[in-house]
Amino acid sequence: MAEIPFSNEDLKEAVAGVLDEVRPMLQMDGGDVTLIDVRKPIVFVQLQGGCVGCASAGATLKYGIEKALKEKIHPELVVMNVPHGYEDKLDELVKYSF
Repeated sequence: MAEIPFSNEDLKEAVAGVLDEVRPMLQMDGGDVTLIDVRKPIVFVQLQGGCVGCASAGATLKYGIEKALKEKIHPELVVMNVPHGYEDKLDELVKYSF
């Protein structure tokens, strides 16, 4: 694994830019995405609107959002969806997911 040579704050800015690029794809289907936080190598996002509970949400995260982040920023980035109500429990999400 290659070390990600950016601070979390630098990554957050870059990630926000990439999310702005993929957002129109999500909005076409009535969805959206919000950046919650970045803690290397994890990018915490929250799917919104039509994406919540959608059967394709996992594919959207992995093959849409995560793929774009890996290609445009760094190949070690991983995207994690934050369920509504868990925005302040990111450490718990990580502990039980990896």
